[in-house]
Amino acid sequence: MRVVRVQSTGGPPGRDDGHGHGPVHDPGGRNLGGGMLRGLVTTAKVMLRPAHTAEYPDVRPVLPPRSRGVIALVQENCTVCMLCARECPDWCIYIEAHKETLPPTTEGGRARQRNVLDRFAIDFSLCMYCGICVEVCPFDALHWSPEFEYAEFDLHDLLHEKERLGQWMPTVLPPQPPDPAAPEPKEIAQAAKAAARAARTATATAGRAATTGRAAGSRKAADAGRAAEAGKADAAGGTPGRRELPE
Repeated sequence: MRVVRVQSTGGPPGRDDGHGHGPVHDPGGRNLGGGMLRGLVTTAKVMLRPAHTAEYPDVRPVLPPRSRGVIALVQENCTVCMLCARECPDWCIYIEAHKETLPPTTEGGRARQRNVLDRFAIDFSLCMYCGICVEVCPFDALHWSPEFEYAEFDLHDLLHEKERLGQWMPTVLPPQPPDPAAPEPKEIAQAAKAAARAARTATATAGRAATTGRAAGSRKAADAGRAAEAGKADAAGGTPGRRELPE
């Protein structure tokens, strides 16, 4: 029995490319020379262009202000709320703390407790630089620094403790000014409303105090006037309307 192979692709028959894509029409091998010629033309174009190679580390790259290089820590701002460790998707933040009892500040007051930070470490071999810990920190204890030169030969040295995290703070850039085209933050609007409400309350209180003062002044003036009239009447020969009783 004779088996006939039927090709479903159009075009003249040719050799199969070996990947199941059908025949490749290349009579005489003319496409091979054309492809090589196009490659040489592309190479010549690239050779004539100026090079844009960054000569690092001799020339340091100019990074954007919000580059995510390394995370810096302000120990004084950390309250051990654990928000950053709970929200970290890689579980690369390690925090240890203990409670400390503080004496009362006033006589008869009650002692209070506070959390004292013992350890704060970030394992940058696990960190994926998502920035969630920096965003969720309610007391601005974590900041992004554009520094990126902290590669290590040993993977364990990428575990930065709180002392080393604090050393990155001088490299943190100041915050950028707000965009003038951006909408006003709701916190600023709420603060402006509270300030306006306080100003109205103070104005109303001052107005009531002034009105009360004027009324009190008017009463004092009226009492003084009546006292003066009574004094004049006594000096003239007796109080009007008083009759002398017979002995």
